[in-house]
Amino acid sequence: MALSQRYRLLAPIALVGAATLVLAGCAEGGSGDGGGDAKTTVRISGGITGVEADDLNKSFEQFTEDTGITVEYTGDKGFEGNIVTKVTGGDAPDIAIVPQPGLLKTLVDTGKVKAAPEAVEAAVDENWSEDWKKYGTFDDTFYAAPMLANLKGYVWYSPKQFAEWGVEVPTTWDEMLTLTQTIVDTTGGPAWCAGFSSEAASGWPGTDWIEDLVLRQSGPEVYDQWVAGEVKFTDPEIKDAFDAVGEILLNPDYVNAGYGDVKSINSTAFGDVAATLAQGKCALTHQASFLSANFLEAQTADGNTPEIGPDGDVYAFIMPGEKAGEVQVEGGGEFVAGFSDDDATQQVLEFMASPEFADARVKLGGVISANKNADPSLASSEFLQEAMKIMQDESTTFRFDASDLMPATVGSGSFWKGMVDWIDGKDTETVLSDIQAGYEN
Repeated sequence: MALSQRYRLLAPIALVGAATLVLAGCAEGGSGDGGGDAKTTVRISGGITGVEADDLNKSFEQFTEDTGITVEYTGDKGFEGNIVTKVTGGDAPDIAIVPQPGLLKTLVDTGKVKAAPEAVEAAVDENWSEDWKKYGTFDDTFYAAPMLANLKGYVWYSPKQFAEWGVEVPTTWDEMLTLTQTIVDTTGGPAWCAGFSSEAASGWPGTDWIEDLVLRQSGPEVYDQWVAGEVKFTDPEIKDAFDAVGEILLNPDYVNAGYGDVKSINSTAFGDVAATLAQGKCALTHQASFLSANFLEAQTADGNTPEIGPDGDVYAFIMPGEKAGEVQVEGGGEFVAGFSDDDATQQVLEFMASPEFADARVKLGGVISANKNADPSLASSEFLQEAMKIMQDESTTFRFDASDLMPATVGSGSFWKGMVDWIDGKDTETVLSDIQAGYEN
């Protein structure tokens, strides 16, 4: 894709991060330590930058102390556009952290990605769900272990306002619609705020809404068929999802609190809704777990940084499905691909698939892992601890972000554009046909 989900989600964090690290290319299989028989430096590249890049490097400190192997991660904001060129040009790093299965498949197709060592595959079998493993598997060969995770499908709200209004977190989609109307009746204004503006990537927040509803209404099998192109955008299951989302996003009585009418969704920056909700101008907004970082830059109506917690200024619940108790979520994450087969690189790959690596990184803050044997209590907030438990729970139905799995002409092309057109007033049938046409480009 032209712009990965990981890049979109990290943008607010990167803005406040330290100086961006510049990608330092290294020859494929190069020692990185001036030569010699025993390689002691392993170089990793990826799109994670700023403070998160610093934390990623810190995650290897104990590993280096235990093994003597130095790990050097460098980040590049243009990683997705640069890595294929570097790999095909013989300038691959030892390891790449790849933010989406589609890009991983492109790299595998170059023939340069090494199949995962047996020890790495065994670690993934022990520590990760089959769903996560399959995203790193192509043509029955396992190439890349998962690393970190992002959980989507959250509805952010104010627990204090809910207590004041005497309302509770909904457990079904119908209850959420009833809650919406109750808030409208109580406040005299729209309940929801939304923002689809994201420069060249405008529209992607809308795709998350649709993906959530396809998964909740039609189930994981239809979701998988949709991703594979077997269920078309023009098929009834996808139209049903658009119709359900439209009950909120196309209803001028329900949106766009703090900004204007329905069309103002397209001119509202996706991260700005955090401040609007924190100030009490909006009661509900739909966004991924990453929005917790945006609240650190926001202020409440009395000028304080909002407290994130079940009794705080802001918190979030997973958007409910049609039946209470079902947990169906979509999200994103990274995958660790190796381009070298020396012993040092193999040891790093094995470590990155372990709960010890997950614990080391999660403990430093701001992220979660779906590693089943990692310790969620190490996450840096109660919210992230709960999010991590959801990702680890075997009863959770998890699917990777659909637009990140679709061909780029659709996922980051006609689908993004179609969401903007839909909000601007184009009828649903035409929008669905336009999006489906992306497969022909």
